[in-house]
Amino acid sequence: MVHVRTSVTRPDPKLIDGLAAFSSATIHEAQGRKGALSHRIKPVDDAMSFCGPAITVLSHPGDNIMVQVAISYAEAGDVIIVNAGQLEQSGSFGDVLATAASSKGVAAFVTDSGVRDSADLRELGFPVFSGSVCIEGTVKETLGLVNHTLSVGGQVVEPGDILRGDADGIVLVKPDEAEEVIRLCQEREDHEAQLRDRHRAQEGSVIELHGLLEKLEAKGLTVEA
Repeated sequence: MVHVRTSVTRPDPKLIDGLAAFSSATIHEAQGRKGALSHRIKPVDDAMSFCGPAITVLSHPGDNIMVQVAISYAEAGDVIIVNAGQLEQSGSFGDVLATAASSKGVAAFVTDSGVRDSADLRELGFPVFSGSVCIEGTVKETLGLVNHTLSVGGQVVEPGDILRGDADGIVLVKPDEAEEVIRLCQEREDHEAQLRDRHRAQEGSVIELHGLLEKLEAKGLTVEA
């Protein structure tokens, strides 16, 4: 078995930049409400944000040897994303590895398991998203996989898939759909900007401006003074 694949087809940087202009929630809605990773996986600091191609890691729960292997092979702009069995009672990544990844230009680290040294991670500013924060350390014993298709946070992630993360969570975009998703995101942003302007001008009620009148009537909504 090949444990580490170093050949990854990374998307055009213009697609990364285009998606980075929009929030994870906007992208999720614009692409048909798909691609959202589990709500458990959140940044250690709400200010953290990233967008980049996935470097996938299958790691044995409570063991971070493959995380260190992945950092060694990752390139600038990559997002390292780890399936570690959703083990919450585990601090598989901390300030030393964050410094190593950040120094290489890695865009972010994502794990369904835990991290530690959270205060140092916030000070460093390197985007770290995890399922938990836990002080318990990990061993370095069991081999896993790097750059194989895997499941993380309820989504099937392939190497090179685009991941966009911010305070609300993480969304996955397939590279061959990214250009269309960017277009749909801009349409959604433009529409919502118009809605906000109309709300500020008090042009109508939420029901009217959001086009809910017919739907509510069809469902039999009754209102009494």
